[in-house]
Formats: sequence, structure tokens, C-alpha cells
Amino acid sequence: METIQSQVDELISQMTPAEKAGQLTQYFYFRLPPGAEPGLDFDAEQQPRMVESAVGEGGAGSLLFVTDPAEINRLQRLALEGNRLGIPLLFGFDVIHGLRTILPVPIAMAASWDPQTIERGQSVAAREARAVGIHWTFAPMVDIARDPRWGRIVEGAGEDPYLGAAVAVAQVRGFQGGELGSPESVIAGPKHFAGYGGALGGRDYDEVNLSDSELWNVYFPPFKAAVDAGAGNVMTAYMGLNGIPAGGNRWLFTEVLRELWGFKGFVVSDANVVRSLVTHGFAADLTDAAARAVNAGVDMEMAVSDAAYAHLPEALESGAASPEAVDASVRRVLEAKIRMGLFDAPYVDEDRAREVLADPAHRDVARIAAERSAVLLRNEDDLLPLDASSVSSIAVIGPLADSKRDTIGPWVFDFDLDETVTVLEGIRAKAGDGVRVDHARGIRVVQREFPSMFDMFGRNRPSDPDGFDEEAEFQQAVDLARGSDVAVVVVGEWQNMIGEAASRSSLELPGRQLELLQAVVETGTPVVLLVMNGRPLDLRWAAAHVPAILDIWYPGTHGGAAVANLLFGEVAPGGKLPFSWPRTVGQVPMVYAHARSHEPENQGRRYWDEASTPLFPFGYGLSYGRFEYANLSVDQPATTSGGTVTVSVEVTNAGDREADEVVQLYLGQRYGSALRPVRELKGFQRISLSPGESRTLEFRVGPNERRYWNAAVRDWVSDPSTFDVWVGGDSTAELATSFEVTQE
Repeated sequence: METIQSQVDELISQMTPAEKAGQLTQYFYFRLPPGAEPGLDFDAEQQPRMVESAVGEGGAGSLLFVTDPAEINRLQRLALEGNRLGIPLLFGFDVIHGLRTILPVPIAMAASWDPQTIERGQSVAAREARAVGIHWTFAPMVDIARDPRWGRIVEGAGEDPYLGAAVAVAQVRGFQGGELGSPESVIAGPKHFAGYGGALGGRDYDEVNLSDSELWNVYFPPFKAAVDAGAGNVMTAYMGLNGIPAGGNRWLFTEVLRELWGFKGFVVSDANVVRSLVTHGFAADLTDAAARAVNAGVDMEMAVSDAAYAHLPEALESGAASPEAVDASVRRVLEAKIRMGLFDAPYVDEDRAREVLADPAHRDVARIAAERSAVLLRNEDDLLPLDASSVSSIAVIGPLADSKRDTIGPWVFDFDLDETVTVLEGIRAKAGDGVRVDHARGIRVVQREFPSMFDMFGRNRPSDPDGFDEEAEFQQAVDLARGSDVAVVVVGEWQNMIGEAASRSSLELPGRQLELLQAVVETGTPVVLLVMNGRPLDLRWAAAHVPAILDIWYPGTHGGAAVANLLFGEVAPGGKLPFSWPRTVGQVPMVYAHARSHEPENQGRRYWDEASTPLFPFGYGLSYGRFEYANLSVDQPATTSGGTVTVSVEVTNAGDREADEVVQLYLGQRYGSALRPVRELKGFQRISLSPGESRTLEFRVGPNERRYWNAAVRDWVSDPSTFDVWVGGDSTAELATSFEVTQE
């Protein structure tokens, strides 16, 4: 530690204000396909030249959006030759759910309820990223999302802070390894601090207004967990939080993140957030914006062009920016570069990069993750798994069934579609020669009403085959289903309909998908519905009429192989929903952990025209096994406020197949000094049981599981009370017991 501090002290002592500002500036470096229209406000031809000029003059400390090892080496050489102090560049990238090997989308990984699978997947992502020269990922996104209209729900872990915290820890460990600078690892950058998922109406970028109780009890815990796990970076949010733009919020980044939580890493703004302080009407000009951001604790500005931090020298000269704050930010950035070994080994081994990217073991990790993420929502009369020996023909219906780009999902940029396995390809490979597998698209692809910001990178917009006749294709799909033993219909959202700047006012299936599904069901052929999605969609009709529904999410590079394994029973689905699945968009936001009202007996009848209960509850997911819960007990009937009780439960697989179950523990406080949720997730374990096998599980419920932020006293409290405990397979678990907590 002393060596790093001394090295940083020596560098800072020699740096000019302009050189310090350069280290605190990160630029996008875009090389767009010919004819691409930028989705951001910049000149696609001039922007790369501007950035290279800044790099060659020591005016940039970091670049993002470069993934080619040779290009990274070229730009690194340009930086080292142009910086008189020999300070290397830090390369960042959006490695959200894989680089070359694409994992299931993050909300899907959360649905696995399996931290080991999540950590293993992000370790693969980190290994590939580091091999090509990326040092830092802008992930995980740990924002709680309780409004599925918000497009970025796909990047997170859903509605619950306890599950969200566990997923955040697993991702940080996967990306970073044991410590910052571990071999084949990258810096983890949890985002967006804070409250970004609470945007008004689910509209991306709109303001957020959250109570203290929501901030501390719901939105902060995943960030705190990520910091405690050692995350080396934190990214700001875009929007105003309770009236203060996140990029200029000193309370967030200095008082909470650093002083209270002890965060030692560096903070980066999201794209153009510092410049946006002027747009918000918070800062007078770019110089003022730079001063406000750095004084608040934002160490590095991410900018497309014309960086506000380029104005830091004049802000220092005028006294608007604190010299101590600037030096502290430079220190954090330099320490990160040293810990990542960039001063000793700034360049990439291009030959090794090719070997790592081609590692077949990475694809196995992605396939297993997709298998463990799938959620079985319905399975009437045990239609699934399919018996290949009794099925001679399968109709695979829908354009999403054979779309490689949609299979891997949004937020990927360096993918290889040639090795992506679609649902159709996976079923054909698994069914073998004895089963006829035919495909009909049935309907046209659905286009967004306005372009996606990611269209500029190419291969992002769906399209129909030339000469596509929708009416003829629709009838062909129906006829194919009628003449087959089983129909597998794939519906959902095209991947460019979800993600950043992709909020929706409706949760209905886009286009004619519901009409197609209804027509296929009317043929009388047994139907398996596969849902490709990153948020809950309106499945009310399907839940009433389709015998089997499997949520496969956007399953990634080998997603089709995983889906086939699930359909034919080679593996059993064991995923659980990380959010409450509403019946209709008019119910949102809908969360299971709501406060008890003065009339709780009518909680399910708050609307006169629709039940005010979810279509599928939080934590829900069926299995090919059949699980029974018994013998729920606590090791002591009472404890003190500082004490811990151990909850035990026996779980039995009463079915005839080996299967996984996610055993979930929920806690409810009957009375206290504030309104508390009716129940909250406070423990879970994913287990695998053979037919007839029983296992006794234990959960420890201590002070950390019982304490909460009390808005009246503005502090953490732990009330003496009676606590109810429920254990089961989802948030509606009925098996219950209780214990008392007395004052210490």
C-alpha cells in the first residue's frame, strides 16, 4: 500500500492542472459502420479524431467502446508516447452479460437465484474482456426496478433488495475475482447510484422522488453489498434524485458512499452526466458543472465530446473547484491503474486474446446459466417435458424462434452470431432424425415506433425475409401446428424493444403475436409457449388457455441448446421470478413487500375491474419435480434484539424426477415503531433433490435480517416484536412459524 501511495504522490506532484483534468476524463471512442447514424449527439467522423488528439496530448485518462486488441494497443501506445509521465489509459466497456460469449440477460441470471452460477458467468465475461484489453466494466447494474415499463429492468435483478444484494455480490466477485487486479479480472462498476430504477412512470431518464425509507431499505442495499464486496468503481445515475441531479449530489457520493460506507474506489459519471448539470438547470456553464461534480465526489467524467472536466483548470484557478477534491480524484484513478498492473503491462497479448475468446468451456457456462435461469410458469397435465419417443413432429412457430440477434438479447456489441444457437436450431439438434421439426414465422417482425439508440452499431434492427407475405405465412403457421404432434410458439419482445431508452407504456405482446398464439391454440394441438423477454408481459390469455409456459428470457449464445434440454427433460427448470408478474400494466408498480393497510382483508380487491394480485407472484416457478415442505421450526421461541434464531425446514421431492427447488424464507414484523412490509425475503437456498429425497435446511435470522431504516428517527432500528416466518417455494408461502424479539 505504501508503495502505491508513494508512486501516486510522486506522479501528482509533477502534474499540471490540465494533466490532472485529462486523467479525470473518459471519452467514448466510436468507429461506426459505414452509413451509420449516431444515436448520440456527435459527429461520427470528427469524434474519433478529436479523441485521438486528446489521447496524444495527455488529455484523456480512459477510453470506452474499444474491443479490438490491436486497436487497444495502438491507442495505448499513442497515450504513453503523448503523456510525459508515462501514464497509461484505462479501457472500459459495457460487458453487461458477456463479451464474445453471451450469457443470459442479467434479469434472467437473477431468476436462477444461484449466486455461484452468476459468479461463474461473470468470471467468463471478465476473462474474455481482460484478454482483449478491457480493464473495467460498467456493470453490474444493481438498480432496483419495480416498474416493468422501465426498459432497463432487463439489466438488473428485479424488485427485491435482498435478492438484489445477493446478485450484486456474486457479479462483483465474478468480475473482479478475489481482489482488484486479480488475473483475468476487470474492475466492477455497479450502477447507477442511486434510485435510477424509480423513474416517474417507468420513463427512462425522468426524475426520481423516493422517500428516505425507500432509499435506505430498498434502493441502497444492493449498492452497499457491492461496495462491501470490494467493487472498485461506482457509476452515477443520470437523473435528479429528490431534486438534486445525481452527478452533483455530494450527499450521495461523499457522505453516504465514502464517509458512511467507506468506499475506496473511484466514481465515474454516466455518459455526459456532468455536462447535463447545465441541461438540468443546476449548473450555470461547463466550468460550473465540472466544479460541482468534482466537489461532490465524481472522480471521472464519461463524455462523448467537449468534456466539462476539460474546464477544471479554470475552475481551479477561480477557486470554484477544490484543489483537494481534484487531487483526491486523480489519486483514486491512478491507484486503480496501478492495481490493475497497467504501468507494468500496458499492452495486450493479441494471440492469447484469440485463444481465450475461442474457449469452448465458456459456451458451456453460458448454456448451463440459461438452463438454470428458465422459469416454468405453467405445466398443465405435465405436458413438459416432451417425450421424444412419442413425438414425431414439432411445429416451431414465430419469428423469434430462429432469430440469432434476439436470442442473445440487448446490451451486447462484440457478439458472434455464427455460433449463436437459436431455439429452432436447439430443438432440431436435440430432437434428432426421428422427429420432424418444421418452422413457420407466422407474422412480420415488429419495429419500434422510434429508432433505438443502439441501431448505430449495426445488426440491431430486425427484418423480414424478402418478399414476405404475412397472410400466407400466418396460415402456413396455423396449418403446420394443426398437422403436428406439438406446437412450440415463441413470443416476446424483440431485443431492441428493451434496455436503455426503451421504456414502454404497454406490456402487451407486440404486433400480432397474441393473435397468432390464439390461432395455434384453436387447432387443438398441444401448445408449449416460450417467452423471450426481459420484463413481465401481458400473459393473461395465455395463462388461461396455454397448457405449458416457459420463460426463457434472452438466453444467450447457446440459449437454443439450453431450451431444448429443458423441453426434452434433460434438465429440469428451477428458476424463480425475480419480480411480481402483473396481470396488466394498470397494476404497476406491484410489489409483494407492501405495507399492511388498514383493510388488509380486501388487499386483492383494490381494483373493481381486475384482481389486484399478480398473475404470478414474486419468487414463483414450477418444476418437473414436486416439492413438499414440513417440520418448520425455530431453535428458540424468543431472543433479544441482538440475538439470532435458526429456522429449520424439511424439503422433500415427492415427484419422480430429479429437480431443483429454491427454498425461500420470508420474515414479517407484526408491530413496531414504523409500518413494515407484510413479508420480506430474508433468505434463500437453491438445492437439487432426487426423487423421494428429503433434506433439512437451516436459515439464520439475526439482527441484520430484522433491522430497518426508520424515517421518524432517521436511523437504523431493531424493534422488539413478534416475527412471523414463512418458508416455501415463492412469496405466497403458507408454512409458518414465529418467534419473539425482546429488548436487549
